[in-house]
Amino acid sequence: MRRQSEFPLPGYNPPGNGGSFLAERRADFFSPHHLETNGMSIPRPPVPNSLGWNRTSYFLLSMFLAVIALIIVVWWPLAEDYLGQINPDFPIWMQVDWLLIGIFLVMSILIMCGADLRTDAWIVFVATLGGLTIEAWGTQTLLWTYYTSERPPLWIVPAWPIATLAIDRICRMLAALTRRVPDIWAGRLFQLVFGGFYALMLFYVRGTLEKPFTLVALLLCALIILSPGDRRRALILFAAGAGLGYFLERWGTTRECWTYYTRETPPLFAVLAHGMAATAFWRAGVLLPVFFRKILAIRIPSRERTGSAI
Repeated sequence: MRRQSEFPLPGYNPPGNGGSFLAERRADFFSPHHLETNGMSIPRPPVPNSLGWNRTSYFLLSMFLAVIALIIVVWWPLAEDYLGQINPDFPIWMQVDWLLIGIFLVMSILIMCGADLRTDAWIVFVATLGGLTIEAWGTQTLLWTYYTSERPPLWIVPAWPIATLAIDRICRMLAALTRRVPDIWAGRLFQLVFGGFYALMLFYVRGTLEKPFTLVALLLCALIILSPGDRRRALILFAAGAGLGYFLERWGTTRECWTYYTRETPPLFAVLAHGMAATAFWRAGVLLPVFFRKILAIRIPSRERTGSAI
């Protein structure tokens, strides 16, 4: 007859058994198969983890809010004009700019997803320079004007890197959804979409073809379209940029923050131009480091030959 100590008890871990009996039973009980079989919900990870939030995410959000606060402080008269439009005779909830709040919240969440300081800092740098260039082109050629008559207004420039970060996050999600699309389809669709956009651009800017800014813009767009690269990613960026661009343009043109010469709210060209801008920023972000490395490779050997210090 066996002694009582020879019988295994719950939680008993006999020597050489390789693990706790109770721990194994818990693992089986909380397994997805057991939970689904018994009609129980599977535990979900916390929202920050599921969205890929990290320390850099909160840093980016803090910088975003700091930039907005800085714009309000520096350009306080503009904020006063905006707040002065509130009519006390009507309920405040009827006068709240829900579209602006929605855009702000969506972009805030997007820029926090999968943030990486090194990559995002480069995106911010390229998008800031690119956005300033685009604003200078549009306002100097009078394709669009701002209600402050600035050409261009500096307070609008920070919106470009923020929007570009949000577009980058949308691009990641769309890339995961479209990974099974054959490459040959992406190549043909690329020609159709970007060729159509270039034709639309020629028509829209036809009145400013004598302007150097417009000629340079047309040349750069042509080079981006004709240069080799990842056609699938270019298409996804174009779609993400145009999708977000519609809501940005809808808000700006209906609130008369900026006005296009066609008076449309918004014009199709302006919406699709956000997609082209996102593609251009991506291509510039890829090519500029290569360009800088080549410049350094040329300068360093020349200094070595002359014997000068680096």
